[in-house]
Amino acid sequence: MANITYHHADGNVDSLDAEVGMTVMTAAVINGVDGIIGECGGQAICATCHVYVRDEYLDGLPAISGAEEEMLQATVSPRNPARSRLGCQLTAGDHFNTIEVDIPDEQD
Repeated sequence: MANITYHHADGNVDSLDAEVGMTVMTAAVINGVDGIIGECGGQAICATCHVYVRDEYLDGLPAISGAEEEMLQATVSPRNPARSRLGCQLTAGDHFNTIEVDIPDEQD
């Protein structure tokens, strides 16, 4: 199991355990975390799972792919060049065992 903590702009926090192989986006959608929509189902063809990864968890994450880069240019909330990622591209066990992300104010 991996732990994912979602920080909301209003100060609320959702922390949950995710099975290895589950993405930040899938874990949020399955567990009803507000602010993560995952409209495309994890195909990196929308930006409704945009998150800001907290600085201390950036090392060890995979490089941003071309498809992810393209979608990050279309986010509703401002992109942070260092911290913005698509939650569907971050996989528990492969990319992290523990991660904390901030959820943008808007997704769609």
